[in-house]
Parts: sequence; structure tokens; C-alpha cells
Amino acid sequence: MIQNRQYKDIAYRLKKSPRKTTSIYIERDGSVSVLAPEPYDLAKVESLIEKKRSWIYRNLAEWEDLNRTKVQREFVNGEGFLYLGRSYRLQLVEEQEQEQKLILRNGYFCLRQDLADSGFTVFKQFYRDKGKERLPARVTELAAQMGLQPGAIRVMELSNRWASCSASGELNFHWKVMMLPLTILDYVIVHELAHLKYPNHTKAFWNLVDKVLPDYQERKAWLKFRGAGMDL
Repeated sequence: MIQNRQYKDIAYRLKKSPRKTTSIYIERDGSVSVLAPEPYDLAKVESLIEKKRSWIYRNLAEWEDLNRTKVQREFVNGEGFLYLGRSYRLQLVEEQEQEQKLILRNGYFCLRQDLADSGFTVFKQFYRDKGKERLPARVTELAAQMGLQPGAIRVMELSNRWASCSASGELNFHWKVMMLPLTILDYVIVHELAHLKYPNHTKAFWNLVDKVLPDYQERKAWLKFRGAGMDL
């Protein structure tokens, strides 16, 4: 259950979780979330927000700086769209030339001219389909390296996160992960797989990630500073 709350000048989302500690983090959309044990003590939650006030402002300012580079793409000839870290130019084609709504062909994203106005929806479905096609095999491969067994794998709209891991072991991925370079996509996958064993970002959690990806800090930094460009 998620509650939208306000503490002084800080709006935040309060999320209840079967955990022992309370944590604060900045979502991908720049909102503030607080993950608290259930039952929670609102006074303790607000005390933590007050204690972390300077940290919250500093991270929100950093988020604003990073998102100034966010790209607004148009569905016109020549526009670049990302797939697995590479940019492909868009080419609008006549309906009689192509039965599929959108395909990658000869180094171009080919979108039917009659669907240009609904380009966002068409591209979103393309990424979802590619995610469903490619992610399960890679998740299975990395999970085997980590000695873990995930549950169902889904590609969906997560709004604020690249991926999530449910308490039952299901892994959910935002369709936008299919824009990421493969090395960064692997980091997202390993990160969520590690949550199967360690729900929180403890030292043990990062040690597990490090065993699979010794350069995970570089990949994590790439995602932080360039993730805003992975959008439509």
C-alpha cells in the first residue's frame, strides 16, 4: 500500500514493507519515497525525513541537473531511437510497403506512416515485445551464475524504476531497459537478482553484485548519469 504524504515542505510516498528498517530514496521521476516497516511509526518516519533533509535536497538538485539532458523525440524521418544502446534513425514508410507496424531493417527503425501519430504506443509495444523475447534467457543465464532461481519475468510500465523484485521472487522490468546497452542491462538484471537473496542494499547485497560484475560501480554510474536519455 502506498500513501501520498507531506512533511513540512517535502512531499513523499510512504510505502509499507515487511522490513525492519526505514529508508528514503529518490525515484526515477524525481519523487521522494520512504520504505517503512509495517506497522510503522509516523513520528519516526518524519524524524528520519528531517534528519535526511539536506541529503534529500542535494539528491533532488542532482536529479534536476541530470534530467536537463532528457531527450524529447519526435516521430519524424531522421529522428534517432535507441535499442540495446545503439541509435537507429527513423524512416517512415507507406502502409503498402510494410505489414508490420514497426521493424528494424537495414539499420533503420521503419515505422508505418499511418501510425506516426501513435508512434509512442507503437515503440512502447516494440520494446515490450523485445524484452519478453530477450530478457528471460539472459536472466536465466545470470541467475545460474549467482546460484539463484527467480520466479516469473515480466516487462511492464514501472514508471519510477528500471526493475523490481517482488517478495515472491518475480522480476519486473520496465520496457525502457531495452534501450540500454547490454552491459548496463546486465547490471539491472544482476541488481534485481541479488534482491532475491538480500532485500535491502546491504554490504552483503553489493558484495554479491560485485562477484558477478566487478565493475558494477561504473555501470551503476552510467545508469545514473545517462539513464534520463533512455526515453521516448
